[in-house]
Amino acid sequence: MLIAHLSDPHLREAGVLYQGLVDSNAMFDRALETLAALDPAPDIVIIGGDLVDEGRPAEYASVIKALSRLRQPVFAIPGNHDERVAFRSALGDFVPVTDSGPLHFDTGTERPVRILGWDITVPGDHHGQIDEDAIAWLETRLAEAPDQPTAILMHQPPVNTGIHFIDAYRCFGESRLGALLPLFPNVERILCGHVHRSIQTRFAGVPLTIAPSTSSSIALRLAEDAEPASYVEPPAFLLHDWRGHGPMVTHWVPVGQHRGPLPYF
Repeated sequence: MLIAHLSDPHLREAGVLYQGLVDSNAMFDRALETLAALDPAPDIVIIGGDLVDEGRPAEYASVIKALSRLRQPVFAIPGNHDERVAFRSALGDFVPVTDSGPLHFDTGTERPVRILGWDITVPGDHHGQIDEDAIAWLETRLAEAPDQPTAILMHQPPVNTGIHFIDAYRCFGESRLGALLPLFPNVERILCGHVHRSIQTRFAGVPLTIAPSTSSSIALRLAEDAEPASYVEPPAFLLHDWRGHGPMVTHWVPVGQHRGPLPYF
């Protein structure tokens, strides 16, 4: 099973640049072109939040236009730049959505790998929070299929990355998740976004992977007093490969066309 994992496209209404600087819509289109050229094709597409930048209905119209190009089932959670009501209203025909409250999703147990989309964003704020309701939902879902390989998709990571100006807006309440995961060794991976960088670490013994953005990169500034900044680095997305034996393998996929293929050397 191949899972294309995109994150943080920050789409705007047609003709508007992201932060007045970057054509995030065109960059997302190029990411989808790269995805469409993969052989074999991904089985599903997941998007880890911040589909749009300001939560406006016109921005979600850009999302609909982009997603309508995909042949695969698409699953998405909101990030801190999304707006739940507009997300639910606009995207209900394109991605699974709940009727109210957090926009969790469950890809179900029919596929080889189950993805649980876990909406831990705090409406009106930029950090995430794992509260009792969120952990109860996750525990209930995990208990339904405790032997099936499962990945948890959340927007804000529950760990510090060392980039201090973004770590202030990570997911808090992580001790609840840390206490739950040892009960479910079938959790293969925690998948995150939000940081606009490709990062790998572990949380409670589980591999944790942060996807890059298709629009911009948070500056890799590890000094504690570093000023916040961003770069327009080459965009990318992740491709998670599950073959039914051994651990999940994750590939970093650069967006666009590059020199090659060349003779193997």
